[in-house]
Amino acid sequence: MKIGIIGAGAAGLAAAYDLSAKGHRVVVYESAPFIGGQASTIPVGGGVLERGYHHLFTNDRAIIDLMVDLGVDDQLKWYPSRVGTYTSGKVYKTTTPLDLLRFGALPIMDRIKLGLFALKVKRIGNWKDLEDQTADFWLRERLGGMAYEKVWAPLLKGKFGEYYDQIGMPWFWSKIQTRFASRQGIRGREMLGYPDGSFDTVFDALKSAIKSRKGEIRTSTPVTKIEVVDGVATSLIANPTTGEEIREEFDCILSTVPSFSFPDLVELPVDYLSRLTGVHYLAAVVVILEMTRPLTNIYWMNIADPDVPFLGLIEHTNMLPEEWYGGNNVLYLTNYLDRSEEMFSMSKDELLDVYLPHLIKFNPEFDRSWIKEVHYNSLSAAQPIIGTNYSQVIPDHRTPIRRLYLANTTQIYPEDRGTNYSVRMGRQLAETILRDEGENWRNWA
Repeated sequence: MKIGIIGAGAAGLAAAYDLSAKGHRVVVYESAPFIGGQASTIPVGGGVLERGYHHLFTNDRAIIDLMVDLGVDDQLKWYPSRVGTYTSGKVYKTTTPLDLLRFGALPIMDRIKLGLFALKVKRIGNWKDLEDQTADFWLRERLGGMAYEKVWAPLLKGKFGEYYDQIGMPWFWSKIQTRFASRQGIRGREMLGYPDGSFDTVFDALKSAIKSRKGEIRTSTPVTKIEVVDGVATSLIANPTTGEEIREEFDCILSTVPSFSFPDLVELPVDYLSRLTGVHYLAAVVVILEMTRPLTNIYWMNIADPDVPFLGLIEHTNMLPEEWYGGNNVLYLTNYLDRSEEMFSMSKDELLDVYLPHLIKFNPEFDRSWIKEVHYNSLSAAQPIIGTNYSQVIPDHRTPIRRLYLANTTQIYPEDRGTNYSVRMGRQLAETILRDEGENWRNWA
């Protein structure tokens, strides 16, 4: 078969890898001039760094297994993480259970309650029993008190903004499962994974494997239309940023574009369209600072304070060697925003003027002169808002148009979106396509 794939992110490339391994010809179209999607990189301090912070948990089996298949698993290293929480005007270490007992922002009984509650959620085996409740309601009812109001409520509001009380409880359940899975030893220290050479190690290996099997990856080539004849997807039309319009026929097509973009490419039945448009996406804004000094000694800083105008601080070089980046300290300032919010439209310099005065809250000695270089990245479809009973309305990967498939972050459930789950989804879609085409080829041809 000849298979067209829209999008050279983790899902699209993972699908292309498996499909090409079965002897099928794949052509991947990517609108950006680079591959990797949300895990793509930029040059920083003589090295390369993801546009948005990335790491792996120990239970991220899909991408770990893919690295084994690609022969690059020896490049994956594991590092101890240091986690902190900023609340009540102070940074608290929250890496281990012992740190939680010392969490002075809460009375001692609330600290114990918070730790026992996390264990309780971890032991819940079936997320489907939680589907009809929001995380906000469930946590208020079963945790409540200062443990909720000082920790989880600000984190939910910081991540999801005005939508915080719409998020289904399975999202929270999956976060707890992932965090506990990466904790090791008696002290419960979290271990996180990162490939030598950045996530380019994975994507470059995927690219090489696909091309070695006569597959193609066409960057800077946005698809503008999926052509349909008699209810069957037959071809793609694309407009390269340099060159003339392309029209190419395929036996089947996989799209990995966001749900709100998919209807721009093809006309869809009302019921399926409503499932796509029923999910709202938050955008992400990421500012990366190259600095002469670290801001803190924490890798991952949760911010549970509504007065701080960003969601988190991720000090990349507090876990990974600064030598990789020319000796610079690398700090991500991250935020999820609605696309209608003013900060989403701000320039890099305008955001810095808003953000930087707050950095002294984390280190009173901070000075703007520490900053050597600033990088900025925004993404319009970063975080889907997944509500209650989502399994009943999730868009099917098999669209109502025959031989047309969809795979994007709104179809990752109950887990939150992430590179590992995108890889898993892409490989599952490759299996689905091969199974469907094997069963139906004679009838459809």
